[in-house]
Amino acid sequence: MIKTDLLSSHITHLECAFSKKQFSHLEIQTFCSNEQEGWQAPLYAKYGSLKDVHKGVLRNRVASLWRYFEFLPIINPENVVSLGEGMSPLLALDNLAREHNIPNLHLKDESLNPTGSFKARGQSVAVSKMKELGIKRCIVPTAGNAGGALAAYCAKANIEVTVVMPSHTPEIFKQECRYFGANLVLVDGLINDCGRVVAEMKMKEDYFDVSTMKEPYRLEGKKTMGFEIAEQMNWELPDVIFYPTGGGTGLIGIWKAFHEMLEAGWIAGPLPKMIAVQTENCEPMVRSFEGTQVNASGYQAKPSIANGLAVPFPFAERQIMQVLHESEGYALSVTEGELMEGVRSFARNEGLFVAPEGGALLPAALKAIEKKWIHASDKILLLNTGSGYKYAENFPE
Repeated sequence: MIKTDLLSSHITHLECAFSKKQFSHLEIQTFCSNEQEGWQAPLYAKYGSLKDVHKGVLRNRVASLWRYFEFLPIINPENVVSLGEGMSPLLALDNLAREHNIPNLHLKDESLNPTGSFKARGQSVAVSKMKELGIKRCIVPTAGNAGGALAAYCAKANIEVTVVMPSHTPEIFKQECRYFGANLVLVDGLINDCGRVVAEMKMKEDYFDVSTMKEPYRLEGKKTMGFEIAEQMNWELPDVIFYPTGGGTGLIGIWKAFHEMLEAGWIAGPLPKMIAVQTENCEPMVRSFEGTQVNASGYQAKPSIANGLAVPFPFAERQIMQVLHESEGYALSVTEGELMEGVRSFARNEGLFVAPEGGALLPAALKAIEKKWIHASDKILLLNTGSGYKYAENFPE
């Protein structure tokens, strides 16, 4: 149970990530744009008086992401829609560390969240805010996990939801949406094709769009991974974080959390290098980071067994690049074969059945060490975003 009498959000407003224009958090908001100049950007929740929030408030609080309530956007705690998300384990990868001579190698395992992935974090906060704002109907394009998580939280909140998903997505993702009562629409193509269908459906009927970074509050749920990393590592951050990057909400959110904790005095610098990991089948951020394309708008992608990485045109591309540059990090990709070998290596050496997105992390870390981007002696954190069990029907033998 959340003790509602002790909780007070410090949210003050929403701010455009590009223009810095301010918006009210008390009204329904999506993203900011300027048609004349031809840009769109996410809205970030902003918080005031963070120096007044001492980390001692965490003592005896619930072991979920809602323990960081002051840094979350819900005004009335009674609007919280929770299924027990957050406080995922941070594990020492002792066997892999010995095998690869990387003495300080850890993994934060998001597979133990409700519906089996980190998407539960974002959807818990987004649906809680939808409830607070009186939204009764929503829609989302998804590569898989985000749709299932949204369907679960909307079922809890009695909000109608339509999920638009690629038809080649493993059957379990479709089944969970149907069982949670979502309206499921299947599309031939990738998540960008689903996004086009969502836009067409919104022209005909009234839906609130919960697309990645096109509403402000999924980001706020995802950022709690950053708070947990700091707390679980005794407020001393790793040197480098490898993050599987599709839409980039988690990468951006973790970086946002670090800055909020700096402002509150909960941590001190330096901050970790953030490394965005992609698959060679869909590597728009790698191409943009390396400068082989101006941006991802014309990128041509192939499907990936790592559904969550198959995002050809990330809405928050500019913000992802900003995190990589500010953190002195990098973007790199691995092959489909390498990420599946990563899945096998986690399973055989550590007893962890990670999602293929998580499987990409180990070969990515080894490549980064080989390229001398990082040192084998660094304190390295890998962030597995989901469970391999949900993808298993599509895994090769």
